[in-house]
Amino acid sequence: MALYITDAEVRRLVGMEDALAALEGAFAHWEADGTANVPRQRMKLPVRSMNMMAAALPAEDVFGHKAYFRGCQLFTLFSIGERRLLALIEAQTLGALRTGAATGIAARRLARADARTVGLVGAGRQGRTQLTAVCATHAIREARVFSRTPATRDAFAAEMAETLGIPVVASPDAESCVRGADIAIAMTTSAEPVILGDWLAPGAFVAATGANAYARRELDDEAVLRADRVVTDQRSQARMEARELIDLADAGGIAWEDVAELGDIVAGRAPGRQSDDEILVFKSLGIALEDVAFGKVIYERALAAGAGETFGPGG
Repeated sequence: MALYITDAEVRRLVGMEDALAALEGAFAHWEADGTANVPRQRMKLPVRSMNMMAAALPAEDVFGHKAYFRGCQLFTLFSIGERRLLALIEAQTLGALRTGAATGIAARRLARADARTVGLVGAGRQGRTQLTAVCATHAIREARVFSRTPATRDAFAAEMAETLGIPVVASPDAESCVRGADIAIAMTTSAEPVILGDWLAPGAFVAATGANAYARRELDDEAVLRADRVVTDQRSQARMEARELIDLADAGGIAWEDVAELGDIVAGRAPGRQSDDEILVFKSLGIALEDVAFGKVIYERALAAGAGETFGPGG
């Protein structure tokens, strides 16, 4: 029998610390022990696209895939050893938490240890998990948030200040939100840059996390070119989706071999931050390995709690 786990159950069963731990473990096996990640594929439909992505994590005896279209997101988890379906998980919260956790994992290695301020551009659900993640990895004292709608950013600031127990200020524009911040995060679907290189302070860690298709971009060229190093979750996926990097590479401004993969840093094959003055950029696209690792945690937590509905043979 397999389990069907709803999004409401996911919210009840796990949180950011669980996602951080799951992704730490997964990235420690990056390109080793049979770990595999298939970059996102998009199937064009009459309206928008169906997105599909898959990965295997043999160290945890699981593999899986996620498919999503607009608001419908489903993740399927399989056992390698048992050769069977384990769970079908509604993936809205799974995806938001693991995307935030990826930024948290990167921040642990790439942000200064004494980072205390965050500037966040984007005040949606994913923005909440981005801010939650870096507050879990660093002793953040103040956050600033900007979105185009004043009421949205004001409500976000009030909610997250209460949730995190720190001052969260609604900024009137993106520049005042980002300029001087120790950690700058973009979580938008913008087609135009929302963080400019001129705004970045020495030692800043920049996470561009929302633009995961070539038609979108969150950083201008200067933000990438000012970076001492650029890191992504998977180069092969970045070569298809990360417009901030694709255009510069095509123009000869950067070389793909100089773009590090987060898993290599977590596994100790590439360095993290090496000086307090470095500007480091993390271009996050969201990869299926993160879903698989976190999906297994959700499945095990559901089993232990007696959550989910059984289905399939014997269900």
